[in-house]
Amino acid sequence: MQYKELSKDKLLHEKELLQSKFDELLLKKLSLDMSRGKPNSEQLDISAAIFANIDCYTKRVYKDNFDLGNYGLFSGTTEAKELFSELLDIEIEKIIIGGNSSLHLMYDMFSHLMLFGNQDSEKPWCKLEKVKFLCPTPGYDRHFAICERLGIEMIPVSINEFGPDMDYVESLVKEDESIKGIWCVPLYSNPDGFSYSNDTVKRLANMKTKASDFRIFWDNAYAVHHIYPNKEDSIENIIDLCEKYNNPNRVYMFTSTSKISFPGSGISAICSSVDNIADIMERMKYQTIGYDKLNMLRHVIAFKNKEGVLAHMNNLAAVIRPKFEIVLKQLEIEITPLNIAKWNSPAGGYFISFYAMNGCAKRIVELCQKAGVKLTPAGATYPYRNDPNDSNIRIAPTYPSNSDLQMAMEVFVICVKLASVEKILGE
Repeated sequence: MQYKELSKDKLLHEKELLQSKFDELLLKKLSLDMSRGKPNSEQLDISAAIFANIDCYTKRVYKDNFDLGNYGLFSGTTEAKELFSELLDIEIEKIIIGGNSSLHLMYDMFSHLMLFGNQDSEKPWCKLEKVKFLCPTPGYDRHFAICERLGIEMIPVSINEFGPDMDYVESLVKEDESIKGIWCVPLYSNPDGFSYSNDTVKRLANMKTKASDFRIFWDNAYAVHHIYPNKEDSIENIIDLCEKYNNPNRVYMFTSTSKISFPGSGISAICSSVDNIADIMERMKYQTIGYDKLNMLRHVIAFKNKEGVLAHMNNLAAVIRPKFEIVLKQLEIEITPLNIAKWNSPAGGYFISFYAMNGCAKRIVELCQKAGVKLTPAGATYPYRNDPNDSNIRIAPTYPSNSDLQMAMEVFVICVKLASVEKILGE
């Protein structure tokens, strides 16, 4: 049965049935949360087990011959750099270890560029008449919030399974000097779960830009967040490619252990060219004498090396995978036959991107909220929270228990159906 092929009478009858089911849901007084990509307690317990009884206080002197409990080493410990170097295939001299949040590093970098520019800038970005940034959409709402907060104009760029629309990107950056960069989540993008093709990565590294100080903010948040064994996506090393194409300073790469160890209690890193790292460290010396080196040590002791991280991620994937399957199965059974929506089935990351009929996303989120299921606000995945089609909804399946997630998806599909019928009826 496809809704668009039903007569008005049959649609009205379907709406009546759906409204009855929705009213029954209201009586349950549910309180379920699928609004953010947060690990659930089972994932955190797995992390807690490998961090239990770690002593990072008695023996505090390691490769740097430095007491890690003291001030200093503001670019991070050698051991932590070596761990990220192995994970990301980047030389340790191109890595700075930060605090508990890569988002903090990204915001801090933008603030630095606004106040001072970078070594390729003629003047600070705040002294320019206009600063623009390219934003592949749908994308990560916190990226867009940074730009909006700092008064940077956002230009939406469509994204598909190969990455941003590179023809459009290249046409813009070669002509407009005020376009200073682009946001990228290259592996299992938020929310679509797309991984950039090697051709896209090469074009980003090699493209001609009008702005000499153009920068790629490469948010490698899901570098090891694979869901399905033997289906891992991979991408080329953009730092190496930028050097190869004589644009060595073009990219800042960010990552963290927030969804590897503990959100808010992990370690982060920024990776870039040697010149960029020197520029960042020159600025950093005025704002910190060093991040939490004992936490860096704690992570190195817990994971040891790349092999240890990947083994841990396999354990987390075993918890996450059934959650994605609950969502996808429910959508396949309940929504596919109706031909009223589409969605992605990512091989990694933390989200499923759902596309309702145009004009239905806000209504679906509203109905879910009334029924006790909290979703990411409709439009949040677009600059200025403006989804021109009012279609995209980011589903975050990781936080609820499996039983709660099953219930939340039962609510979700009823709300999708009800909103779709209302739309077709012109209500």
